[in-house]
Amino acid sequence: MNEIKTKIKTFLARFFGNHDLEQDEDIFALGFVNSMFAMQLVLFVEQEFQITIENEDLEFENFRTINSISNLVERKSTVLAPR
Repeated sequence: MNEIKTKIKTFLARFFGNHDLEQDEDIFALGFVNSMFAMQLVLFVEQEFQITIENEDLEFENFRTINSISNLVERKSTVLAPR
């Protein structure tokens, strides 16, 4: 697991108790996510990875799994990377 996924899993684990979340497990389908948690997740991603989540990024698909969140971070970080 890469560093981005490890940080995301560590953050999510604080809220999911004893559930060992898999990288491709749907956190919405598991019933762990409410609107307040979704806002906390977006804020965590922005602060932890120094990226800005735009309105067009706020789709369930971008936040459904550890893998999808990691992919979003990588896409946003690539855009910001100096050329």
